[in-house]
Amino acid sequence: MFGAVNNDCEAIIKVAVGRIGSPKIAVNAVIDTGFTSFLSLPLSIITELDLTWHYRDVGTLGDGSEIVFELYKASVIWDGQNKLIDVVASDAEPLVGMGLLYGFKLQVEAVEGGRVTVEAMR
Repeated sequence: MFGAVNNDCEAIIKVAVGRIGSPKIAVNAVIDTGFTSFLSLPLSIITELDLTWHYRDVGTLGDGSEIVFELYKASVIWDGQNKLIDVVASDAEPLVGMGLLYGFKLQVEAVEGGRVTVEAMR
């Protein structure tokens, strides 16, 4: 899987996400190594995809504050395979977290336009 570093020096990859058993849409997502879950999406995308609500959880933000998150179930195409994951509803741009990256090697050329590579560790 490949992506690129944008002009804000964020590592971006495309993630194909959708309702389980339904067509997927490609979403540009920022890789966030401080985010421990799988994927976050704005509620507008969650609503558009008609994702199934799963549960609420409490999470700790980078500043140490706690927040209640709404979690939904989704299917993503990850490394060529369908994978069932939790999606966190967020007001921010889509994020790929360490839960989705677990077991994969991440390489980032940390300059604007640099290459982002995610590959399975075998």
